[in-house]
Amino acid sequence: MSRPKIGVFGLAGCGGCQLEILNLEEHLIDFIKAVDIVHFTEAITEHSDTYEIALIEGSVSTEHDRERLEHIASVAKTVVAVGACACTGGLNCLKNIYGLERAKELVYGDRKDWIDAIETMPIDRIVKVDHYARGCPPTRSEIVDIVRSLIAGKIPEISSYPVCIECKRLGNTCIYEFGVTCLGPVARAGCNARCPSAGAGCEACRGPIDEPNVNAQKDLLQKYGLTVEDVMEGFNLYNACKKIEQKNS
Repeated sequence: MSRPKIGVFGLAGCGGCQLEILNLEEHLIDFIKAVDIVHFTEAITEHSDTYEIALIEGSVSTEHDRERLEHIASVAKTVVAVGACACTGGLNCLKNIYGLERAKELVYGDRKDWIDAIETMPIDRIVKVDHYARGCPPTRSEIVDIVRSLIAGKIPEISSYPVCIECKRLGNTCIYEFGVTCLGPVARAGCNARCPSAGAGCEACRGPIDEPNVNAQKDLLQKYGLTVEDVMEGFNLYNACKKIEQKNS
């Protein structure tokens, strides 16, 4: 059986999600044996424009990004968004809060017109995305599981429950008890609660769940004398392009 051809691509992002593939450690050899990587700027010099699966990191932040993304999606049979920037817009969407022209002026001053920038957006605003490897960065096991599922012709499983469930399963004490704010009630799980387990608040780098129970988050904030504004800075860090719709409890 021929190995499926895979292309790994980066748009506007730090490159860290692509590096997670190279950091697969003991799984890397098996990964390379299972697929034929034909495009991966971070790892190989040879490039092919023929691939079945495209793993795409980064957000769309320029017209060049948009054109490149449209071309990649036109070639690939399956598109996988990899990382927070590709899935939700990520950190790059913070500029949208200020407005494009104001953001360019703040950063580049009187040279702002030199910059080819558009309002930042996740890649599914431009092309159809078949699967998502969420997080900043995604877990290595999730990347492997998605590729394995695609090779086997299966639909990769994704977490549809909040991070609080993972914390309870792990026996973690809620970090609100330590004076740390957290978006666990509305954030999508799948990371094994790695930030709360290390004593840091979840900032929803995997995005919100599909039907977030905003009331549960508000109740938790109220219990500890906090407001929605106290956590919105953390939420906007990765999700400024997203709008949470309230789910009544």
